[in-house]
Amino acid sequence: MNESLLALLSAADRELGRLDGAIQILPNPDLFVLMFVRREAVLSSQIEGTQSSLRDLLEAEARVHDPKRPADVAEVSNYVAALSGGMAALESRPVTIDLLLDLHERLMRGGRGSELHPGRLRTDQVWIGPADATLQQATFVPPPPDRVAGALAELERYIRAEDATPSLVRAGLAHAQFETIHPFFDGNGRMGRLLIILVLCEQGILGKPVLYLSHFFKMHRSRYYAARQAVRDEGDWEGWMEFFLAGVVQVAHESSETARRIVALREDVREHLLHGLGRAAGNAVRLHEQLFRTPILSVSAAAQSLGITYGAANRLVGTLVREGVLEERTGHARNRRFAYQRYIDLFAD
Repeated sequence: MNESLLALLSAADRELGRLDGAIQILPNPDLFVLMFVRREAVLSSQIEGTQSSLRDLLEAEARVHDPKRPADVAEVSNYVAALSGGMAALESRPVTIDLLLDLHERLMRGGRGSELHPGRLRTDQVWIGPADATLQQATFVPPPPDRVAGALAELERYIRAEDATPSLVRAGLAHAQFETIHPFFDGNGRMGRLLIILVLCEQGILGKPVLYLSHFFKMHRSRYYAARQAVRDEGDWEGWMEFFLAGVVQVAHESSETARRIVALREDVREHLLHGLGRAAGNAVRLHEQLFRTPILSVSAAAQSLGITYGAANRLVGTLVREGVLEERTGHARNRRFAYQRYIDLFAD
């Protein structure tokens, strides 16, 4: 590696170390991780053309009725499920092709491309290019289908190799190679970005899936595509890795700042509730903690979460509205949903 790459690698390692430290100071980090996963799911899906926002995803999860919500929010929900499932799987199995096939089936279930054999390798030749481009006009032609399984097996061996390759370099190269193999009829981009997180977490570089690299890739989409294409056309792996590591540096720093803002918000609201409500603050503080996992919820969900009656939950939610913690989202008298907007805003673009 040249000096520029070594400097970027060192900077990326430092920022990831700071991010890991910032996440560890969060009380019960798993409460907060899902929001990072949701943001990555939204951004990775938007790179592929979906229109759904983080708000759309959260409202869909909370079953807020909105006829104007993009139908593709289901694809984003699938990404959340696939990444969450992948992280759970890493507790008992390594990153393998079989795992990726399982996650691809979950990613594509019921959405666009669900008819294109989710969870199975492609059996036809595909090519990448402008709309309606022929094979001869293609920008890039991935390997023929009879070579896909072998290419993936080589990629798996590379990911699992016990050598001196830095884990960040391994994750970046694995992503580019996966995209080049293009093993599925659809969903390759999202799976390739998911693979980055899985490799970094499996190798212990990232403690939790809180690095939303798709934010950087989306901001610099043209460079993202061009750097990968330069690998295919010219073998410019160093150019790709410079772009990739620059993204890790930027996004790890942003994620660390988000984690610190979460801590500050939690303490601010917690102190406000304790001082403002006195002895009645117990359930309010408990519900506030749950809002970090489910920042839009109904009165019924609050009641179930805390194990209290609907009436008690209704009064509690009303208290949090008056205290400025929650905002009613629907404007309706029935089927109301309440949002912890200050928390949601921490993850807005």
